[in-house]
Formats: sequence, C-alpha cells, structure tokens
Amino acid sequence: MSKLKFLKSHEWYSAENNTVGISDFAQHELGDIVFVELPEVGENVEAGVAFGNVESVKAVSEIYSPVSGVVTEVNEDLQSAPELINQDAYAAWMIKVKVSSVSEELISSADYDELTKR
Repeated sequence: MSKLKFLKSHEWYSAENNTVGISDFAQHELGDIVFVELPEVGENVEAGVAFGNVESVKAVSEIYSPVSGVVTEVNEDLQSAPELINQDAYAAWMIKVKVSSVSEELISSADYDELTKR
C-alpha cells in the first residue's frame, strides 16, 4: 500500500499498473457495497472529476479520478461481485488507465493514513 497515492476524497492510484480504486477507509465508511457503476473502456477520465459511482446499503458515492487519461480496462468482476471491494479494497481495482497526467492533489500513503486516523 505504501506505493499508492491517494486523493483526500478516498480514491487511490497505483503507478505500478495504472489502476484506480477506493481506499479501505472509504469502503469501511460506506458499509456493504451492493453496486458499482464504472466507465466503458475507451472513455476519457479527468483528474478530480467523477467517473463512476459506488452504491452501498448506506449511500451512493461518486468516485473521483486521481488521474487523467483513457480507460484501458474495467474490473468486470465488480459488476457481479461488488462486495470484492469490501473484502480487499486495494486488490479490487476499478479501472486501468493510460495516464496522460496525475492530479496535483495526490498525497502519499503516510499522509493519507494521517488524514484518516480515528
């Protein structure tokens, strides 16, 4: 997890494999996730702009992109099993992106841990 960068809105980005997802803190706050709405392959995402939604038993939350670029892959497993995010938020990536730029708002894993400390 230390290699991940985070938005303060609780999305993570891995530069190792250009994946994006939501943090463990976010999935815990949301509760049981029952539906995920993601973009299609080939769609553009823009840093700081919502690209999808996560619906839980508590609420619907927008997912903001930590990067700009083109979606190259969508985690299809989440369509039939959105609870994978609750099981391991960092393994259950949502999209892969051919990145053109990263958000200047990204913070380190250590800073994110400090931000979300209870």
